[in-house]
Amino acid sequence: MQSDTTLTGSGCPKRMVHGPCGGVRPDLGCEVVAMPCVFADAEHVPAVTVVRAVAPAALPLVLTDLSVPAADAALLARTARRLAPSCDALLVGDHQDRPDFPPSMLARMIADAGGRPWVTLACRDRNRLVLEAELRGLRHDGLAVVLCVTGDGRAFDVRSDVTQVFDLEGTRLAGLAASLGLPVAVAETPTAPPVRLRPERLVRKQQAGAAVAVLNHVRSAADVDTFLAAARALGLTIPVIASVAVYTDERSAAVLTALPGLEIEPTTVAAVLAAPDPVAAGVEVAVAEAEALLAVPGVVGVNLSGLASARGPAYAADVQAEIGVRIRDRMLR
Repeated sequence: MQSDTTLTGSGCPKRMVHGPCGGVRPDLGCEVVAMPCVFADAEHVPAVTVVRAVAPAALPLVLTDLSVPAADAALLARTARRLAPSCDALLVGDHQDRPDFPPSMLARMIADAGGRPWVTLACRDRNRLVLEAELRGLRHDGLAVVLCVTGDGRAFDVRSDVTQVFDLEGTRLAGLAASLGLPVAVAETPTAPPVRLRPERLVRKQQAGAAVAVLNHVRSAADVDTFLAAARALGLTIPVIASVAVYTDERSAAVLTALPGLEIEPTTVAAVLAAPDPVAAGVEVAVAEAEALLAVPGVVGVNLSGLASARGPAYAADVQAEIGVRIRDRMLR
């Protein structure tokens, strides 16, 4: 395999090797600068160095986004305690606009509150040395599954005083994490352009050491089925967690479509928001979507994805917990 130095000469502003990233615009434009994605015309995703995956101790039926303000330890602990009984694992994201606790510290805080931590490690704001330091901290504690992602490009009007690093990308970070003995999850967006490369890209992440995949939300379970069938034909064997869009008001619905490539069915959103009780409607839609996704071959769990509610973290956690309880009751009875 070529060296990183050679491969990152592709011209991608994120210095990606195994692209395209999930942020490609509908017109195949780059999300970082005004230019076409350099992978738009690629026929294949470049090969990777194969690393043996480390399996997580257990796979969650219900993985839930831990949506709390950054650097609020007390609120994080309260929210984790609220969600832990109904959700098998808690996924903490990576903010582009405000500093949070380091991922290795977040893992310990979630575990101390009784949750099983999954932590996101992104390449946008950390150089390779810092990424390696975080991975070693996570490996030392042995508490978390690490979700390795490239990271969204920072919008021009968000923290213009902060640089974007991208020493690595999600696929190479996954390989590094797996080589250190960590259980690795990776993300993929089935409907992000160029769609034809998405199944192969997930297979490359599996070869790099990923033990489980988390798919970003799409319009229907049928879209997930189609994507996974294509990926399995290329050699995908790892288990998959599919995202359920959780929204109960206009703001929480809008958040789910703010990033490129992510889709939710607009007619369903309209029906939820127009319902006499949008919260009850949103909960029922999420549970029904989870059931449909869990019926897709290869899907072993669901990720309750999104803000859930604009009424604050405590109310949102109540919504997520109720959805988690209902999913577990229906699938495990």
